[in-house]
Amino acid sequence: MPEYIYENPETKEQISVLQSAHEAHEYEVDGVAYDRVYTIPHASIDTKIDAGSESDFVEKTKAKTYGELWDHSAEMSAKREQQNQGKDPVKQKFFDKNSKKRGGKRHIDDR
Repeated sequence: MPEYIYENPETKEQISVLQSAHEAHEYEVDGVAYDRVYTIPHASIDTKIDAGSESDFVEKTKAKTYGELWDHSAEMSAKREQQNQGKDPVKQKFFDKNSKKRGGKRHIDDR
């Protein structure tokens, strides 16, 4: 349940209350209606991803759209190419598996 903060309008005392998101967000004690205090959420997004780690990429891209995933994947591939003298080991691993599946035929981008 989310935690909501309310403030007594007279004493300025603040109290946190657990309420369902579906409840009316009101709080009253002894006929005194408390004012709701709005705060900025404390969220953090880790934007540094280890380009060589497949699991890191998977873990940090769960909530992205397909377009964002394609763009991010291309960026990560470019970083790996810079780090490995023009070769992306993750891409090469895919090409090798793909070639093996297809009886030795190479992928159109594997040239």
